[in-house]
Amino acid sequence: MRKQLVGVTALAATALLVTGCASNAAEAPKQDAKPAPAQIQALFADWNEALATGDPQKVADRYAPNAVLLPTVSNQVRSTRAEIVDYFEHFLQSKPSGTILDSHVAVLDADDAIDAGTYRFALTKDGKPTTVDARYTFVYEKIDGKWLIVNHHSSAMPETV
Repeated sequence: MRKQLVGVTALAATALLVTGCASNAAEAPKQDAKPAPAQIQALFADWNEALATGDPQKVADRYAPNAVLLPTVSNQVRSTRAEIVDYFEHFLQSKPSGTILDSHVAVLDADDAIDAGTYRFALTKDGKPTTVDARYTFVYEKIDGKWLIVNHHSSAMPETV
């Protein structure tokens, strides 16, 4: 009888433990999966499409409220939305269109990623088409479910290609 009682008690304790673990697992916050590198690379296409609108506000919408922009064709660090909009008001006059030449993505976690490499911009300067090759780093953060740029550094290539 004692063996049966111990066995039933052990079985009941195991059932409670399994049930408790299952309910705790259901209550545990679900972590988002890390994005694939291709998903991060696609964010550049979204940014480039915003450039194509010619609307500096739409481009600035791709940046987080606390973003920092170190732009290609300006010496001024842009750390407010107004400063970022101001930069794009001028840059968009050259009708830029970017193409990634080389991309290296580091997915840090489900909400943070870095894309660094080189790109080429087709521009119109004084009515004539031209190109500018530059190095870039985009640091992205997923904020309220949307991938935004928190840091963007772009600098013209120091050597001619």
